[in-house]
Amino acid sequence: MPPHPSRTPSRQGSAGPTRLAVAAALAGAALLWGCGGGGSSTAPSGSSGSSASFEYAGAPVPGDVQAPGFTLTDQAGHTVSLADYRGQVTVVAFLYSDCAPACVLVAQQIRGALDELARPVPVLLVSVDPSADTPERVRAFLREVSLNGRVRYLSGPRGELERTWRAYHIVTPASAGRAAFEDRVTVLLIDRDGRERVVYQQEQLTPESLAHDIGKLEAG
Repeated sequence: MPPHPSRTPSRQGSAGPTRLAVAAALAGAALLWGCGGGGSSTAPSGSSGSSASFEYAGAPVPGDVQAPGFTLTDQAGHTVSLADYRGQVTVVAFLYSDCAPACVLVAQQIRGALDELARPVPVLLVSVDPSADTPERVRAFLREVSLNGRVRYLSGPRGELERTWRAYHIVTPASAGRAAFEDRVTVLLIDRDGRERVVYQQEQLTPESLAHDIGKLEAG
């Protein structure tokens, strides 16, 4: 399986090996958890704390990668900063309301994970196509995927959005076309300390896998 295409394999400095390791981990995790299949709600038998690849359903982000901060505006017009969620496990996904069926499927998987959790966690959906994500389309999208009142759908000035996309290595923009983007939707788990911990390809993203990994991070 090819490396995750929506996140480039390097940051500045010593992070190059880290990003390459993420790509390798994504491929390995897809094999472990089954492409397109439902993940188990527990880690595979025989796993240990020393093997992060077996601890998580998604691909663990190696090292100590701090999630880049951003400040955007949600669907109700309220200012939202990633820093507001320090101390909570947080789901961050990059999508747009008109990239169905891929973005609908990703949103439904996130909703399914929220349904499985004993208590909800913050979910931030960051627009990659602010021109398409009009308030009416965003409302319709959230209704379609039954996420009204459960997530914050973030947009803002294009310059701030582009800075955020670059910071998270979203290298295939919506302007490339739906077909080019739909296999590159990025979903990321950020831990209580603001570190990137687990990243998912669509094949790995199920309600069970996401809920499992959120539970592990909350228990850690």
